[in-house]
Amino acid sequence: MAAFGKPDASKVTLAALVGAMIPDLSLYVMAGVALFVLGMPDQYVFGTLYFSDAWQQVFAIDNSFVLWGIALAVALWRRSAWAVALTAAALAHIALDFPLHSDDARMHFWPVTDWKFHSPISYWDSGQGAGWFGPLEMVIVVGLTAYTILRFPQTWVRIMAGLLCALQVVPFVSWYLFF
Repeated sequence: MAAFGKPDASKVTLAALVGAMIPDLSLYVMAGVALFVLGMPDQYVFGTLYFSDAWQQVFAIDNSFVLWGIALAVALWRRSAWAVALTAAALAHIALDFPLHSDDARMHFWPVTDWKFHSPISYWDSGQGAGWFGPLEMVIVVGLTAYTILRFPQTWVRIMAGLLCALQVVPFVSWYLFF
């Protein structure tokens, strides 16, 4: 929303919000069903299912620079402001994910290749720099949330920005303080 939303165009802003979330949506849905509906242990979900061929194929599709790049090209060709915001936000999400995933890397260039960039840096693994990059990510999240709240007059945008910020920061702070 901060990068691709428009204060005077709620449809574009909503599309930017949705686009930023789509690359992780499959993970939340599949892990949520496995954990809370099927009652599978988290070690199995994130240690086995996450790395399974089936889950990795889903992640390859929704995290593909190639597919999202084609979608952005079509959106630009069609001159659709909301579609440009949606696809650009998804690409921004993927671009920010790319250098921060190590063992859990995704096939970002599928269907051209199934190669994965295994970064030496991780946003969540403390053995690979998360002690530095996790707090930096939280500072950026809070800063962009403040920017969004100040920039957008719509109440729904401010509420969504604050809610999403809380959903990102509260678990991080909890884990950081207690573990």
